[in-house]
Parts: sequence; C-alpha cells; structure tokens
Amino acid sequence: MSTVNYRHAFHAGNHGDVLKHMILLALCEALVAKPAACFALDTHAGRGLYRLDEDAAQKTGEAQRGIARLLALATPPPALQPLLDAVHACRERHGSDAYPGSPWLLAHALRAQDRIALCELQDEEARALRAALPHDPRIAVHVRDGYAAAKALLPPHDHGQPLARGLVLIDPPYEAQLAEFDHALAALREGLARWPQGLFALWYPIKLGRALQPFQRAAAQLPARSALRVELRVRPDDSPLRMNGSGMLLLNPPWRFDRAIAPALDVLRTALGEAGASTSIDWLRNPA
Repeated sequence: MSTVNYRHAFHAGNHGDVLKHMILLALCEALVAKPAACFALDTHAGRGLYRLDEDAAQKTGEAQRGIARLLALATPPPALQPLLDAVHACRERHGSDAYPGSPWLLAHALRAQDRIALCELQDEEARALRAALPHDPRIAVHVRDGYAAAKALLPPHDHGQPLARGLVLIDPPYEAQLAEFDHALAALREGLARWPQGLFALWYPIKLGRALQPFQRAAAQLPARSALRVELRVRPDDSPLRMNGSGMLLLNPPWRFDRAIAPALDVLRTALGEAGASTSIDWLRNPA
C-alpha cells in the first residue's frame, strides 16, 4: 500500500467525510435514544471546524463533489438528514462556507450529561480545536497521541462513576498505510479489552481494493460481539494512485444498524459516484 498523505483541510466535506459523518451521527442517535449518560472519544480529532472557502479546500474542490451535492438533494433519506441538519446548523453559526469536523458533530449531537474526549497530537490543530469548541464543560481536549489515549481514557468515568455506553472514533491520517492499519487494529484490540461493550468505529481509505484483504481478515478476528463493514466507492477501486472510496469498520454497532443506513448508501453512490461506483455493507462477524 502506498502513502495517502491525508491532510484533512484539503479533503473536508468530500465523499469520505460524508460517509464517516453520516455514520457517526447515526451512532450518536442510537446512543442518545436512552437516558443514561454516554461517552465519546475521538482519537484523531483534527481542528474540529473547516472553511471550504480557504485555499486548501478550493485547491481540490472535493467538497463540491461531496457535501455540496448532498445539500442539493430534494428528498434525502432519513439516515442522511442528521448530517444535513448539522451542516446547516454549523453554517448558521460559523458562516456559509463552514464544514463541521467530527468533534463539532459530536458536540452537536450529544447531550449536556454526556462527555467527549478529543485527542489531537499537533499543537496548531489542537489550538484550532479549542477555538472551535470553546467553553463547553462536556469536552476535554488532550494534546497527545490518540492511540495511547485509549489506555488512559478507557473505560470511561465521569466524576468517578463509570460510563457504560459510548463510542470511540478512530480516524487516522493514513500517511503510511500499512503501519496505520496495524496501529489501528492494535488500538481496537486494546480498546475492546478495556471497554468490551463500547462502540468502535474505524474510518479507512480505499485505493486498491484487494490490498485491504489482510486488514479485513484481521478485523474479523477482533474480540467484538459483532463487526460490520460499510464501504462507498465513488469509482472502481482499481488504482493505487488515488483514493477511490472509503469504509467504516464498526464494532458492536446498534441492533439493525445495517438496515438503518443501507438506503442512504444507495443515495451516496448515485449522488457522488462516477462510472463504476458501488457500495457494500456486510457483517464480518454476525451479531450473536
């Protein structure tokens, strides 16, 4: 596998973002459906808020082929509506060219009693993250390696009381793909050992599809109750030179989660895809 060099400011609002953020908000909806407090850990948080009118986003134009097309849909499917609503809410507050990162979406979707831990290793990005989400008592920003943070932050507690419910989002940059998949799998094993009932979501890029087979075989062996794979390819996954799609590995997802998001995947393929676009959703490990 080759290097991706996934600097997020260049790709905010693209097809990978909208897949990831649609699924993240669907997981949050399932968590807040019950009254008990929950916890969210974002291991690679980034700056939390992006400007699509800045040079980085304008250079690639990926948001115009991503979130802009979805905002123009006349009748979006129910699973996609929370993301569209969140983008509108973000723009009402931050301007018409804003796009929310996963930290902003977590803060938007979760409740006053919930807790959010955001890890960002780069000082500049962490400063921007704090500026994007100021004065929020639910949020703790940690300037540290997100993989190592799982050891310190899981299982989660709030004022000494354990939090039984919540999610961990792992969204690394994949600058060295082979090593990043190994690091992510190790973090998932560690997280499951410390918090076996947690929901774990790993985003990953798709370039050459067959190169992902070792990762997916290893993912199927993780000690989770269930493992769901969701993928969107906006073009055939036959070239190692570009990101042709992305996927989410979901460990311990909510009951019937695949049925809830499947209709939205069809819409994403149609709205964002080129010739040869496809989607897939399947269980690497079936729910017990």
